[in-house]
Parts: sequence; structure tokens; C-alpha cells
Amino acid sequence: MNGNEKGLSLIEVLVSLVILVIGLIGVFNLHIISKQGSFEAYQQTQASFLANDIINKMKLNPQEFADYAGTYPTAEPDEMNSCNNLNAICSAADMRVADLAEWSRMLLGRSEMDGENAVGGVESAQGCIFVNDNDVTVAIAWRSIKQIENRAEGGEYIADWDICGEMANSRKRLLVVNTVINGV
Repeated sequence: MNGNEKGLSLIEVLVSLVILVIGLIGVFNLHIISKQGSFEAYQQTQASFLANDIINKMKLNPQEFADYAGTYPTAEPDEMNSCNNLNAICSAADMRVADLAEWSRMLLGRSEMDGENAVGGVESAQGCIFVNDNDVTVAIAWRSIKQIENRAEGGEYIADWDICGEMANSRKRLLVVNTVINGV
């Protein structure tokens, strides 16, 4: 080889391509991790919205306050009753039934539909409402896309981990909102 030749050898080009491919793989992995984190944040935001939604509905219907307690959805929610009509006059019990049916639909993701498919809400959501005098606890459990260590075996066991939802602990997420509703 003549020492005055200029240009790149095939080995230099291949080394450059390997370095470029390794960098691109890192960028793609970062993109996947950021999409997962974004989805997890969306799920938690939706769960927070659902918990606050039912608490506000309970505040607006103090006569039926204690009867909101339960686990939802227990089955497919009933069709909306006449209380969902803005001009309807409803009893407090009818309003509670309408509130819980709407909340169950939201837990199932039926507040947003794409044709026949429910696309709203959180993944496999279960909502639990506990009422004790004026104290209210609303728990929303859902299935995450990422696994975590088993909380019962991992040393940081959360005492109320099993209060709502019957899914495996490795993918379960739980949001618990405790509040006091005065004037009941």
C-alpha cells in the first residue's frame, strides 16, 4: 500500500457502522422505556380522576352517602336511568344508582369508545369504596404493564395492599384516597 493514499478502509467503515448501530439501539430502548413510563403515568392520572369523581358525586348526594360503599364494577353496569337526563327529577337513591352505573362504565373504560372497543380508563380497573361515619376511602386497583417485586415478600409490605382488586401482586397498582365528607 502506498502511504499517500487517502480515504477510508472497509474496516473503518464497518467499525463506524457498529458504533452507530449500538447508539441507535440505545435510543430505541430509551424510547420504549419512556413510552412505558408515560403509560404508567396516564394510568395513575386516570385512577386519581376516577377516585375524585366518585368522592365528588358522594358529596352531592349526602342522603345516600353510606350506600355508595362496595366494590365496582360488580358486573356489566345497568343502562342509564332517567337521572342522566338533565331535566329529570330524581330521588337520592336513583341518583346513587346512576352515579355508580356511570362510575362502573368509567372503570371499564366505556367512557371512551372506538367502535365496539372500550379505550378509556385504566387497565383491568377495580374500584372499592369504604364508608365509616364521615370517613371515606376510595381505592382504585389496576394491572400495570410492568412487573414489580412481590410486596409481601419484598420487605416493604403495604398493609392495605389487598383491600381492593384480586390480581397478582407483581403487576398490581393501587391508588388509595382517604377523605372526610362533612355534613352527612
